[in-house]
Amino acid sequence: MTPELDEIDLDTVPLGRTGLRTSELQLGTWRFGRVTEAGNVEIDEARARELLDGYEAAGGRYIDTADVYGGGDCERWIGDWLDERDRERYTIASKVYWQIRDGDPNSRGTNRKNVRHRVDALLDRLDTDYVDILYIHRWDDETPARELMKTLNGLVESGKVHYLGASTLRPNAWKVARANEIARNEGWEPFTVLQPRYNLVDREVEGDYLEFARQRDLAVSPWSPLGQGFLTGKYDRDEDLPEESKAAESSRFQEAYLTEENFDVHDELDAVADEVDATPAQTALAWLAGRDGVTAPIVGARTTDQLAENLAAAAIDLSDEQIDRLTAAKPGPYDGL
Repeated sequence: MTPELDEIDLDTVPLGRTGLRTSELQLGTWRFGRVTEAGNVEIDEARARELLDGYEAAGGRYIDTADVYGGGDCERWIGDWLDERDRERYTIASKVYWQIRDGDPNSRGTNRKNVRHRVDALLDRLDTDYVDILYIHRWDDETPARELMKTLNGLVESGKVHYLGASTLRPNAWKVARANEIARNEGWEPFTVLQPRYNLVDREVEGDYLEFARQRDLAVSPWSPLGQGFLTGKYDRDEDLPEESKAAESSRFQEAYLTEENFDVHDELDAVADEVDATPAQTALAWLAGRDGVTAPIVGARTTDQLAENLAAAAIDLSDEQIDRLTAAKPGPYDGL
């Protein structure tokens, strides 16, 4: 039985070598204000406030957003919510990269003009003087690493940003390593937090990326810990797609996740979930949170019931044998090395 949100008491863990502590499960807000391919808004402002309230009630204090989420509405809603609270009690992370103005190539990427403008704009929407973590949402190969790190260091020195992070879809440890080496040589602020995609069926970061993070004591906060909902148990290989599901509105999701290989992984996930009297989502989150090198997964939800289910994963303990079975269900690309 899933506890109520105010019955959950999230713990905190060190955020790498930043000196900060983060909630063991971070709140992701990418669905706030998001319009689907079918033209539906996934989470409106009223629902967003309910989710923020619920996360707070469970002891959560780390909120992850980005300047493009909901076309900026996500940050505005978070800013309005924070305005009623003590800002210092919350860790806020945002991201910059994706193009925001049609026909303006300089409104995309990590060039100095774009980054400085975007940070000023997101601080205004959040109604705050600083963000705790500023991520580059993706890597921009057109902006030299030295130029990027000099720009980001200036934001830290100005007090607009406290720490730097890098988000990625594919492993790129060497790019982070190169940028951090430049920063160290110049006495600039390096990247200290990493945000890769990682879950039971998306295992690309296993190997060099996670090993690099462990060796350098970099925090790792994975996004999409439930495979965009695939690992929640709502999909069946032999049944039609639920009408209001992610899969029903996204052909890309169907191609990426609704595969025989991934459903085989889900069969093992269901078996372990039954053994520990938990839901598949909770079990998948517990597996991820316990991975060597993972600091705190970023969880999202459409409803407060889903949020409570996900956050309750913090109390689930898996045996070594169960962890090994889940891990072996879909070996990573570097398995055995």
